Amino acid sequence: MEELFSKVLQISVRCRDSEERKTSIRISIDLHVTSPVHKRDLRVKLTDDKDPFFLFKLSISEEDFQSLKVQQGLLVDFASFPQKFIDLLNLCYSEQESENPRFLLHISCQSSVLDGPVALSVVETNAFKHLNHLSLRLVQGSDKEIKEYLALCLSSLKAEKQLLEQNLQKTEDNLSRQLSYAQQTLTEKTKELEKLRSEWTSQSSHLSSRHSQELQSEREKLQSRLQQQNEQLRHELENAHRKSSQQLQSRLTEAESSCRELTERKYKNESVIRDLKIKLVGAEEECQRVKQQLLSLRRENGTLDTEVHEKERLVNQLQMKVAVLEQEVKDKEQLMRRTKEVLEAAQQQKVTENVESKEVQIKKLEATVKSLSEELIKGNGIIKKLQAEVRALVGKIKVKNTVTVSQERVLKDTSDKLQVVEKELESTQKQLLTKDEQVLKLKEQLETTLQKLNESKEVLKTNENVINWLNKQLNEKQLSITTPKPLDNPPLLTGLRPVLAEVYLKYNHTVGYKGEEEVKEKVFLSQLLYVSVLRGECAGLDSKYFSRRDDSVPLYGLPSNQLHREFPPQTKSAVSSAYFSS
Repeated sequence: MEELFSKVLQISVRCRDSEERKTSIRISIDLHVTSPVHKRDLRVKLTDDKDPFFLFKLSISEEDFQSLKVQQGLLVDFASFPQKFIDLLNLCYSEQESENPRFLLHISCQSSVLDGPVALSVVETNAFKHLNHLSLRLVQGSDKEIKEYLALCLSSLKAEKQLLEQNLQKTEDNLSRQLSYAQQTLTEKTKELEKLRSEWTSQSSHLSSRHSQELQSEREKLQSRLQQQNEQLRHELENAHRKSSQQLQSRLTEAESSCRELTERKYKNESVIRDLKIKLVGAEEECQRVKQQLLSLRRENGTLDTEVHEKERLVNQLQMKVAVLEQEVKDKEQLMRRTKEVLEAAQQQKVTENVESKEVQIKKLEATVKSLSEELIKGNGIIKKLQAEVRALVGKIKVKNTVTVSQERVLKDTSDKLQVVEKELESTQKQLLTKDEQVLKLKEQLETTLQKLNESKEVLKTNENVINWLNKQLNEKQLSITTPKPLDNPPLLTGLRPVLAEVYLKYNHTVGYKGEEEVKEKVFLSQLLYVSVLRGECAGLDSKYFSRRDDSVPLYGLPSNQLHREFPPQTKSAVSSAYFSS
């Protein structure tokens, strides 16, 4: 027995005198081969995982399939029928989650309860009708078959239970082994941790003592080094500020010149636009005038065409009249010949009879012939005149057609020129807009450069004042150092603390252009503040002014955390200052 298909599908169940409902049913397809004759039977089984007593079966042999093929008009043979049936079930399985499935499975039962034989149908739905691809009649399983099915389910459940118990026992053994190993490693790691803690405490005490000694020596070195660097930084700052002011002045002149050039270009573009607008207005007027002339010429051409048609109609009528007259003249000539022949015969036969009456008749006939010939000559002259008028009208029409064609060409050329002028006008307007945007950007750059120049000048002035005042205070401090007894809190530099703190905070909070000059200023001022801290001159300031910032410049050779660790914030009250609120 070979299992081909086994899946849970949603099936619509229809019973008599009850509403349609959907349920999930497992469909199993097996191919059973009988041993003696090697015949194959296709077995279809419907079961419900929730209801063990739900069982419907169908066995299809090759002979049964032939009758099924004839009844339902199938085009496949028995060998390919199972795969085609499985393909239909897979289509139903793939579309059972969609809102409007195309392929559906239906079970219909004649009884009010799902009992007895049922019909399993594979239906394809479309906008026109429901197409029934396949309908199989399944029979409900007997008590013996249900018992066999229940025994099979029980045996499979027992096998699964034994397998799960074995897996559970294995996992318990593995987890117990892992737990014992983890406990052993934990005890070992705790012992190692105790050892490391004792080593760390001894090393930290040794390092702290050595670090304090090194820090003391570094302090002494820094005091001598900072005095030398102060002078060098002051000269560098002065030179940097001078260079930056010169650069800003040159940028300002360049921006002004570019602004003047752009304004000149703007005026030129505006004059060009005005000229193009004037040309455009003239071209539009000329175009309107040419259009009016073209309309008038078209009207004249239409009237001339009607006149020509009328003249042609008159000519045709006159030609018809001429043809009629010519035919009449021919008939009269024939009559004249006949009369002449008759006269000659009469003269020969009756020379003496009625000579005078015949002569009178001859004269009358000659008069009629002359009148007809005159009328014919007049008709020929009228025809010639009409033909000449027709030729003249045709020539006039040709001339007017050539004139209209030339005017249409001129109109087309003017319209092309008008389009070219409009495109040029649009391009110049776009260029003018871009130039205006460039002028605005340059004006903004000029304003920012002027603002930066003014700020740099103000900063330069304040730096010069601070440097001069600091030089004066340092000189006084150096003179006062010659006394043998140093003061704990020198009164000379008590005024220096708030100024240094304010300058440090000002340049530490600066936002904007961070160039080389600003970095040097921050380095200089931070070093001055550090010197004052080392000497105990900024003990009255709050600890927040010495906190490290992301954009601040660290001191050379000493990280900021060592400064905070070496000089913790003092507990005494802050000195009142005019620059900071208490």
